This record gives sequence, C-alpha cells and structure tokens, in this order.
Amino acid sequence: MLVVDTDDGRVVAAGAAAHEVDGDGGARQTDPRAWERSLAGALAQTGRAADVKALSVGGQQHGLVVLDEAGRPLRPAPLWNDTRSAPDAQALVDALGGPASAATRVGSVLTAAFTVAHWAWLRRTEPAVAAAARHVLLPHDYLNFCLTGRTTTDRSDVSGTGWWSPRDEAYAEDVLALAQVQLDRGKLAEVLPPGGVAGEVMAAAAERFGLAAGALVACGAGDNAAAALVLDLAPGEAALSLGTSGTVYATAAAPSADPTGTVAGFASADGRFLPLACTLNATLAVDLTCEWLGVAREDVVPSSGVVFLPWLGGERTPNVPTASGTLTGLRYGTDRRAILQAAYEGVVATLLEAQGALDQWAPQDPALPLLLVGGGARGRLWQETVRRLSGRPVLVVEQAELVAYGAAMQAGALLAKSSLPEVARLWGGRKGLLLGPVERDDAVLARIASWRRTVLAYLGEDAAPHQ
Repeated sequence: MLVVDTDDGRVVAAGAAAHEVDGDGGARQTDPRAWERSLAGALAQTGRAADVKALSVGGQQHGLVVLDEAGRPLRPAPLWNDTRSAPDAQALVDALGGPASAATRVGSVLTAAFTVAHWAWLRRTEPAVAAAARHVLLPHDYLNFCLTGRTTTDRSDVSGTGWWSPRDEAYAEDVLALAQVQLDRGKLAEVLPPGGVAGEVMAAAAERFGLAAGALVACGAGDNAAAALVLDLAPGEAALSLGTSGTVYATAAAPSADPTGTVAGFASADGRFLPLACTLNATLAVDLTCEWLGVAREDVVPSSGVVFLPWLGGERTPNVPTASGTLTGLRYGTDRRAILQAAYEGVVATLLEAQGALDQWAPQDPALPLLLVGGGARGRLWQETVRRLSGRPVLVVEQAELVAYGAAMQAGALLAKSSLPEVARLWGGRKGLLLGPVERDDAVLARIASWRRTVLAYLGEDAAPHQ
C-alpha cells in the first residue's frame, strides 16, 4: 500500500498487512475477507487514508471469487497457483479444439491457473456452491466491490480469466457456453477501459477503511500489468520479475496467441497488450533450498555440473502441474553450496527460456537491458545469475512496490486528467541501477536444457526449448 503525491510521484506513506494462504497438495486458496482485513490494516498503517483523493487496486491475477446474492463470499478463493484444476484446464483446451484454437480464441493455452479452469473445477467438485454464485469476480474486482458496491474489472485482469478475448475485447460467449463452464454472462463484472472509473468510495466503506467518502476508485489492474505501467517498456525491452513466482513480459501493439502455451496473451492496463510467461517457482524455491541445506542465501560456489530444476510446486512454464523438483550431477565431493547455486540457475534459466519465446510478438533487442523487478531483484546473487545466463545488461529497478506504484499511477492519472504514459514519465518510476552485460554462460545453459529435456521426456511432455 503506497500513498503517493500526484504532483511528482513521491511516496509519502506506506503500509503493509499480510494475509494467509491455505491449502496442501495442489490447493492454494484465501478467504476474500482476509484481503479486506489486510486492506484496512495497510491503510491504517499509512496514517494518511483520510487524505486519499483517489485510489486503485492492483491484485493477483486468475483467482476465483464467488459471492452470494448479498455479496458475501461463498468459499475461499482458489488462487493462480492452485493446481487442482489441471484436468479441468485440459478438458477446456480439448473442448476449444486444442492448444492452437484455444490460444486464438482467448489469447492463451489454458492451464490450471486460469479462472475458467477454477470455475470448471468448482462446478465439478462443489456444484451447489457454483449454483449459488450470483457474482463471479477476480481478487482485485472483489476489493473494488467492497469499496464501491459495483462489480467492475479491467482489461488486463480479465484477460487472465480464459473467458474474455483480447483479440475481440469482449467476453467469449462460446467459452461461457461450454458444457464445463455454463456461466451466465450476467454474473460477470463490467470491463472498464484503461483510465476507467470503478466508482466512488461508499459511506460504509469509508468508515470500514478510514477513507474519505466519495474518493474516486480507478479501474485497477492485474499485478504484472500494474507493474508494467511503471516500467513503460520500450520496444526490445522485457521485464523479469522475481517473486514467489517468476514472470517475464514485454509490451506489444497487437494481441499474441502462442499455440505452445509458453506465452500468455494478456492485455495491458494502458490499452496495448502484454505477452507474458509465468513460472510457479522462483524465490520461494531458492529460500526453501537454503533452509534444507542449512546455508545462507548467497553462500554459493560454482554449480560444477550440478543441475537443479526446483519445480517444487509443479510448474506452469513448461506446463507440468504435477512435476516436482529434480536434481542431477551429484558426486561424493559435491559442495552443498553448489546445489544452492544450481537452484538459482534453474529458476533463471527457466525464465530466460520463456523470455526467448516473447520474440514472436515483442522482438527482443539483446543490447537493451532486462528490467529486473520483484523481491528477488534486490539480491546480489539473483542479479549476477540473470546477467551471467542472459548476457544482457540488467536494470535493477529501484522502486520495490511496483504493483502498488502502478495502481497509484492509475489513481493519479484520474485526478490529473492525464494519460498513463504521461504520468509514468513525470513520476520516473523505472529508475534504478544499470549493470553492464557479461559473457553468457552457455555451458550452464546447455546442461540445464539437456536435463530439462530428460525430465520432460520422462513426464511425457514436449521438451523443445525456446532459444
């Protein structure tokens, strides 16, 4: 949560509040009311909630929030990394005529992450709950609903549902009518344009959250799309985000449709498009490896032939939701610090493989920097590993809370009656430390690619790497 001065983009206050994620096995879910409590707590921490003239919410994509007629959550919301819907996603892809047809229709080859797969899972496993649903929302839509009483969304977030077409800029009525879906269009949110207004803060919400009644609420955005507003990526650039999960994305003038499923064809929050690849495993996988090995986070030695694919929560890119971590190259004399280095390399190589797949829709210029963002971007070893395995310059973006800052840009643009690119240039949110390129470590990349092919062949998946 950031409170920002709209004149120059200066952060004047910040707040944060955690919420729990429950589940075991493939389940990952959160009670939406926990997000309400977190929003209230974070606003209170800032000490400036009553001064806010406009606000916007940037939220995690894909989650499924189902509400009853009174607007109350019917169950915890399955999140983007809940893999219980993997068989439902496959059934939906088959029903749409296969991967290429699915990508053409809704911009992406559907995986367990997509909201439509969660909905199909809910209809299959909890039909009474699905039948009782009167509103079907995304996480950021739910908070907008709590603030304004209106059910709205934006094109960036809805493009991750699987039931909205970036190509057509409309809900895909044929997807909603599929036997596995059967979802009434009237239960879905109104899709607002970039710069759209979701409404005003209601009196009851003002009292609940400490805000001023009547404050404007912008349309909001999906998390990566909000971050992309701040970065204002130029042609040839890409952002690599290191959080619990990893993402790599670029901006494009036209929608993408990747039949391999590596690239998701999302819409951006500024009216363009945001081809993006996402991995389920990034900093959390490395942190767990540190814990298991009993070594400090940056206490490494060269991997020396050790290869570790830390797909500890299954994986989305490549799409192997039931996969687990795999390790090869161990010897009697292997230093456990080499295993930790291999974990870093496995995460980064997976992201860079996905980044290479962006070329078809957002051609990459290796002379331009990769913009490194997310919690892992602060880590020296993360920075060094990205430079060594990419061979590209790296810009470590200074602003740590890019999603919140991008959302603040939406609110600021409303108040200033300015365009989002104008606000991005005025606020200068993409500044940071530029690190020059180093020679690419092709030997490590080749070892990882070889082991990935072996693992995917064992799992029965197509292992052709994107280079």
